[in-house]
Amino acid sequence: MPSNIPDSLDNWWCSMDTEYAFMGFSYEVTACQSPSQLNAEFADIRRNFNGRYVRLYGACDSSGFYDDIVDAAWNNGLGIHALIWACFVFSRMHIVAHTLQFGFDGGNEWETRRDSLISTLTTNTKAKFVTRGVQFGSEPLYDNVLPHSELASQVSELAYGYQERGGAQDVLDAIDYINIHMLPFFSSLATTGALAWPQVETDMNWFIQQGGGKKMYFDENGWPSVTSSGVQPNSLIAIASVSSEQQYYQLLDSYCTDLKSAPGGGIGWFAHIYSDSQEPGYGIYDVNGVKKFNFQPRTSC
Repeated sequence: MPSNIPDSLDNWWCSMDTEYAFMGFSYEVTACQSPSQLNAEFADIRRNFNGRYVRLYGACDSSGFYDDIVDAAWNNGLGIHALIWACFVFSRMHIVAHTLQFGFDGGNEWETRRDSLISTLTTNTKAKFVTRGVQFGSEPLYDNVLPHSELASQVSELAYGYQERGGAQDVLDAIDYINIHMLPFFSSLATTGALAWPQVETDMNWFIQQGGGKKMYFDENGWPSVTSSGVQPNSLIAIASVSSEQQYYQLLDSYCTDLKSAPGGGIGWFAHIYSDSQEPGYGIYDVNGVKKFNFQPRTSC
């Protein structure tokens, strides 16, 4: 970053239509990481993985925490996809059958988080130079946070969440760009990460057809190495393993040109998530901070 904060955003950001392939990591913040941890891990994302962005996940309600995020991003040359968290921990095991309702329970915490984020964006002089966009989620349609006619903010969502609400075309029309939760492990047709492209392509094509040419990102995007109480497959032959997780990201790399050819200059994708300490099984790092497999995804093709 420059030694002095610029006077304006003129010519600051690259055009979104130049962004595709690996973008960076989802990064869970419920632990309210210290400034030193944020700085160290953001440096790792930038220097060792060529990450361009961090997509926030979860919520930390400590005063000044987003200022710490801004400082860590500025110090390490990263952009932030910020998130107004309006969801609670839930299980995805019945997404296909939707026999149970998980997630949002009617609280208004999201309003306080929205106001706090807006305060930082308007008072921290560095914030607008690292905050690429703001999402509202996670999966507010699926969780019935608000009627979809009121969701005019950026929405981070599963294709299923839109489809279950009759397409929610008004939401797709209102948002500036589309954040897609790509979690093919939960498909009823899932097998391994290496064979997940048909499931990825199906959801991707749905958004291409409905998205009006808007920019798209796979943000909550990955394959688990283990199952847990909240992560159970809908397919009897879906395999959660380290090798399957690795194969999923290798699959995305192998289809780089397909993703690049999507509307809006191509689809960018995030790895969900940085560490197993943030969400069991999904991390590139295990709970001891050791990489589970070699991870050097393509940033261009």
